[in-house]
Amino acid sequence: MRTLKDAKVGEHISVLKITGEGPVKRRIMDMGITKGVEVFIRKVAPLGDPVEVTVRGYELSLRKADAQMVIIE
Repeated sequence: MRTLKDAKVGEHISVLKITGEGPVKRRIMDMGITKGVEVFIRKVAPLGDPVEVTVRGYELSLRKADAQMVIIE
């Protein structure tokens, strides 16, 4: 299983599933990352944290821990 954390810069990916539970999962979904949405990987910081993505027409930065909860194809 690949996660958003494993995606490379310049990739267009599709979200399969969001793992986790409770408020963390809800926060990720509130940011627009839901099942089936397309995400473009814009930048990854030198140490891998944070990951900057474009989702639903806006830019978003995610911590490594949050990006690891997003399963992609």
